[in-house]
Amino acid sequence: MSDDTLKELREITKNRQCWKASLDDVATKLNSDYSVAVKAKALWLLGEMGLKHPAEIACHVDDIAGFMKDDDAKLRERSANAMGRIGRADKNLVIPHMDRLMEMRYDESENVRHAFVWACENIASNAPELFCERLEIFYEMISDPGEKVRIEAPEMFRVVGKRNPDCVKPYLKRLELIAENDDNPTVRIHSTGAIRITKKTLNKGL
Repeated sequence: MSDDTLKELREITKNRQCWKASLDDVATKLNSDYSVAVKAKALWLLGEMGLKHPAEIACHVDDIAGFMKDDDAKLRERSANAMGRIGRADKNLVIPHMDRLMEMRYDESENVRHAFVWACENIASNAPELFCERLEIFYEMISDPGEKVRIEAPEMFRVVGKRNPDCVKPYLKRLELIAENDDNPTVRIHSTGAIRITKKTLNKGL
């Protein structure tokens, strides 16, 4: 049954024209009758559907958000991914769950912490104001024990800096130190990109 359901979800993924009509059916795959693999695929797909059809996903957001507390790390990861995509489309759908989302920065799984940063970038793309008072979290995550997290964390400053550079301005000197001195070349590149985008946007506002 699991293989058949995964095949069904893959077919739905390919056919975006059917997403609105299929959304409720995909959401049923989150119930306890289905395997972790099916739930993980459904969560990912619901996030993409929610980006395209935020009004239709609204009634399922609580169920999707509930997996941020799941015992399985893959489901926590996919739940965070989905919340990011949904929040990119409509911040109001995820605001009630922001406190729980922010707690995911402490998750024991590197993949979940990485998904947390990526989700926040998605939300910040259209709602940077939600993160202006939370940027210290992402600065600290540049020192995360997980390499994937460290590489992704500076990207949050690029996303916010492009849209609300005044929020990132206080971090520029610290980001410059990272851009010049970090051991990881990708962290240096991403930090440099965040600085460049922020300064460019600040200069446009002069």
